[in-house]
This record gives sequence, structure tokens and C-alpha cells, in this order.
Amino acid sequence: MLEINGVEVEDTYCEAFEGIYTRIIVTAKHRWLLKKAAYGATALPSTVFGESEGGVEKFLTPEETPDGRHGAVLQIWIPKTKNFYEKLLRETGKRIRQGILVVPTTRVFNACNLSEKFDANLNIGRCGDDYQWFEKRWNREMIIIPIMFGEFAIERYIGYSEGVAGGNVWFFCDSEDSALEAGELAVEALRNVEGVITSFDICSAGSKVETKYPDIGPTTNHPYCPSLKGKIPDSKVPDGVRSIPEIVINGINLECVKKAMYLCMKVASNVEGVLKISAGNYGGKLGKYKIYLRDLLNEGHT
Repeated sequence: MLEINGVEVEDTYCEAFEGIYTRIIVTAKHRWLLKKAAYGATALPSTVFGESEGGVEKFLTPEETPDGRHGAVLQIWIPKTKNFYEKLLRETGKRIRQGILVVPTTRVFNACNLSEKFDANLNIGRCGDDYQWFEKRWNREMIIIPIMFGEFAIERYIGYSEGVAGGNVWFFCDSEDSALEAGELAVEALRNVEGVITSFDICSAGSKVETKYPDIGPTTNHPYCPSLKGKIPDSKVPDGVRSIPEIVINGINLECVKKAMYLCMKVASNVEGVLKISAGNYGGKLGKYKIYLRDLLNEGHT
């Protein structure tokens, strides 16, 4: 039997996908304004509907930001498709315009040291209705957009690249409280892993591919719903399990996703009430990547 710190680990794998991400730094005059922008711009994960999802990678001190203010590193993700570039422009533009530009004193900087970049004037600068201008500030080429509050500044060229989306770990817990504790510790631990986000943080509703209602998207993963144990013939909930949170992880490369998954297992295994650890997959039919929990334990991705 596989185990970590005495907790059983199912001999299975998580199925992850190819995605396209962009990585930005957001800054603001006050921390409460920064949080408003960071969480607003990354809210509502929705790649299952062909749109985008986002997350806060980490918060930065004023010493770590280009303009010496409070900051945060955000990631915005879209599925990898043939026409991903147009979708990337649309989705990043929507999240930055509606989630960041409208929050007073915010600025946006590129956080991708990559050769592939898009011109933010196309999807964000034009919000200035051609009254925007270009200026070098903070040793970067910036777009300055006049707004009623004053100015909104965004770096003109924003990098993007291919990454790994949908890495995940499941915790089988004996109560709601132990599930919340394990989930919170895992999410907080990942703040120290460079290049990853948890777009849902503690996800309470894992989904499945098969559904009676395809028009609304993925539906509840019923075999793993504790409240259906004893009511359905195909329940896969072990005895004593009352809650199964999922931590979904996107990362800029496969190695950082593996490191994050291992750290989640390590942290959660120390929580009293975590009875088993597993991961979700779709039978290997959808995602490019299979990340085996056995390999993570053997390799010790610390």
C-alpha cells in the first residue's frame, strides 16, 4: 500500500492538460485595493466553458515590485486550441479591464520572461479610446490610459507560454472541519511554490465528463459524493469519509505542478481526519499528462 506519513495514498494518477498562460504583476497604492483587484481579476474559473481561469500565485512586498508598491503575481489561463491567440487577447483583456483597471491606483506589469508576447494596446490600451499614449516608466514601456480617477498604466508587451493545467489532489476526510483544515494548509503551502496557482483554492465540487445536462457543462462527480453513499450502487466513498475537497493546480511547467501536488499530499497527511489521498482523472482519454501519485512519492518532489 502506498502511504505518506501513515495516510493511505491511492495508486492512481491525475490527468492534466495543455494550457496557455500569461503571468502579470498587479500593484496598487494600498493593500486592500490590491486584494480587490487581484481577487476580482481571477474570480470565476471557467475554462470548462471555453473561456479562461485565473489565480493569485503570490503576494509581493514593495521591494519586489517594479514601482515599489504592494503587489501580486497573477496567472490567467485559457485552453490550448488552434485559435488560442485570439482567445488569449479576449480573455486577458476582459479580466484586466473589468477586474483591475476599474480599481483605483492599480498598475499592471509583465511577469513573463518569454519571447512570445502580445501587444496590450490591442485589448486593453484601446480602452483609452485613442487618448492613451506610450511612455517609458519604471524602465519599462508602458501604456498610459487616462481614466476618471487619474491614470491606469500597463506594460505594453505581456508574455505568454504553454503550461500544465488541471493537476489535482483529493483528500478523503472524516469531517467538514478536517477537510477545510487540510485544504487551507495545502493552498497556503503552495504560495511558496514558484509558478503555480490554485484557481479554485479549496474546490468543493469535483466534476465528471459524463452528464445528463451537457448544456450546463460538467456536473457533480456523484460516485464521490458522501451524501449519496448507500443511496447509489456505484458509490466510491470509503466508510467514514464525510468530505472530499479537491485542490486543482495550474503551473508554468510539469515539474512545478508535480512539486505542488507532492507538497499538498505531504501537508494534508499531517492533518488528523485525513483518511486517504487520491487524485482525479478521466481514464486518460482527455489530458496530455498523467501524473502518477506513486511516482511523486518515490521521487520525493520536495
